[in-house]
Amino acid sequence: MGHAVGMNESSIASTTTTVEVDRANIGTTRCTEEEQVPLEAGQIRLAIDRFAVTANNITYAVFGDMLGYWDFFPAPDSAAVEAAVDETRWGRVPAMGWATIIDSRNSDLAVGTRYYGWYPMATDVTFHPTVTPDGFRDDGAHRAKHARVYRTYVSTTADAMYPSPTEGIGESIDDGEDRHVLLRGLGLTGFLAEEFFADGGGSGDVYFGTSRVVVLSASSKTALGFADRASRRERIEVVGVTSAGNIDMVNDTGFYDVVVSYDEIDTLATHGGAVSIDMAGNPTALRAVHEHFGDGLAHSMTVGRSHHDAEAPSKEPLCGPTPQMFFAPTEFARRAEEWGRDEYGRRCADAISAFTVASHDWLTVEYRHGAAGAEAAWADVHAGRVDPRVGLVARPGVGER
Repeated sequence: MGHAVGMNESSIASTTTTVEVDRANIGTTRCTEEEQVPLEAGQIRLAIDRFAVTANNITYAVFGDMLGYWDFFPAPDSAAVEAAVDETRWGRVPAMGWATIIDSRNSDLAVGTRYYGWYPMATDVTFHPTVTPDGFRDDGAHRAKHARVYRTYVSTTADAMYPSPTEGIGESIDDGEDRHVLLRGLGLTGFLAEEFFADGGGSGDVYFGTSRVVVLSASSKTALGFADRASRRERIEVVGVTSAGNIDMVNDTGFYDVVVSYDEIDTLATHGGAVSIDMAGNPTALRAVHEHFGDGLAHSMTVGRSHHDAEAPSKEPLCGPTPQMFFAPTEFARRAEEWGRDEYGRRCADAISAFTVASHDWLTVEYRHGAAGAEAAWADVHAGRVDPRVGLVARPGVGER
């Protein structure tokens, strides 16, 4: 699909197709269709060209109530979208993607302009935008309580991180956009988490005075984004913990000094202490790290839950520090103030460019077309059927192939 093309009325669909997730059983999805309604003054409608479907999206569903992800794009009552009475509570999970304005009643936001940000898993979306220096912010009433970073949309013409075909690898813009929807948001979380450790959470004590970091679910894309940055840090040993079947892939990235399986945690060296970062959300693995390092574990960070089907945590206290949830928007605000917006943007752009370029060595992009393809992608990621070397990109407006 083109990137900055105008569309006349005959080329714009009259219905919106959306993939919804059963909030009580997140492995179950459905597609709904709604008639589009005319835009109100100031509104815009965007066609969603592509979005990523990764374990991170599953995490959004797992923590949807706790962190408000279901509120990004609230689903209408079931009765409004289907005739049958449906007692199941359905929700719309946000996904990182690219979209182009196809209809606008906002004089400052033109048809054909293209934006990166959080979108529903749908063919299109309508926003109540407020123009910003680099794009717009969705100021719909349901979004007001969310962090600005979650409702900010960046124009390709003002995006410091927009992929370039001249980064030394000859990537096409399509390929660059694919890698950004798969890696940019997760890579930024990894970058910010690594910077948190680098200054000891603001104390200035690098990696809290330890000499290694233990990364759980080392093959996840957030973990790889973190490890890419940590591997550049002097005198810090980066240890990846993953399933036995992913050891070769994790080693091949070159980001980790040591890679072990979950049942080999007790073989890790303990001298010099450690910090840990948990992308897995697997209580058994996290407990094994705490028990192995004990008081030598200086900080325990939790980020995601790639092991969404892991057993519930035990109520028995862990050895060592209490795990602390890392919330990227909070760290974004701290760093933007500390470094200044321009310097923050430059550092992020450098980190993401390096990460996406490096991904050509270990990541292959696969498309899933149409609403059915997006549903299949969700099912495969939820069931753990996707090789970590593969990134799934849904193209919701493209016919089945």
